[in-house]
Amino acid sequence: MATLLSVQGVCAGYDKADVLHDVSLTVDSGTITCILGSNGSGKSTLIRTILGLTPPRRGQVMFDGAELTGMPTHRIIATGIACIPEGRKVFPKLSVVENLRLGAYQEPDAGKIAARLAQVFGIFPRLAERAAQIAGTMSGGEQAMLSIGRGMMGEPRLLLIDEPSLGLSPRLVKENFQVIRRINELGITVLLVEQNVHQTLAIADHGYVLSQGGVVASGSAQELTENAEVRAAYFG
Repeated sequence: MATLLSVQGVCAGYDKADVLHDVSLTVDSGTITCILGSNGSGKSTLIRTILGLTPPRRGQVMFDGAELTGMPTHRIIATGIACIPEGRKVFPKLSVVENLRLGAYQEPDAGKIAARLAQVFGIFPRLAERAAQIAGTMSGGEQAMLSIGRGMMGEPRLLLIDEPSLGLSPRLVKENFQVIRRINELGITVLLVEQNVHQTLAIADHGYVLSQGGVVASGSAQELTENAEVRAAYFG
């Protein structure tokens, strides 16, 4: 299986303090790979480093064989990476369809944008029903759908999803994870950054556990589920 994203020996942080210490990981094309870790483990800094928002002090980030290190964020996005940010971050004063269209801002072809809208509405019928609704008036679960749909509008090869379970009820969390699996079945590679270990390992192919800025465990979802240290830390 081909490697789509590769992070090798990355150290990154803020001011003079490193948050990530020699982090290495790979994401294979067509898979769901997860990054597990508690608050303060370095997950957010890792996302920022991949997206070029916090450039690495050492190491490199590669996407489909090309180096991203040092590239500005808008060019990194243009290579085929989309990010669904923590806390959803919809544009609250714009309608559902306006939010979605902003996800395709780099696509000049109106026909392709229409086809992508149809695909998103097929996955999220509720968004189709509420296409004209102002996003800020929607429920948290609906905004979560909108945020994922907006990410898909860029037709990414890699969808980076940050804490999709945050602030949602258990029922909506389960629905969200089913949607992530369905998106992956469409051929989109997913990098899922989460604290919800049970739901994440149920859909992931491979995973890494971050703690204090370093990778402390990695393996298949099955191996991580059976890992004694991971069980002690996350399953009680």
